[in-house]
Amino acid sequence: MTTSRRLADRKVERFEKNITRRGSVPETTAKKGNDYPVGPILLGFFVFVVIGSSLFQIIRTATSGGVA
Repeated sequence: MTTSRRLADRKVERFEKNITRRGSVPETTAKKGNDYPVGPILLGFFVFVVIGSSLFQIIRTATSGGVA
């Protein structure tokens, strides 16, 4: 048996094993829980900046008589 034939047989065996295990995914790979991509401090700061800037713009527009 040549080297390339041996390597091909090994590859075929590996793929056949994967085919028989298809669909049996362990439960631990699925994400569970509330993992946020940003922390609560950063999220609070972002909300503070967005709401603060909108309030600032509203007050500035109201004091200038409606003309920005």
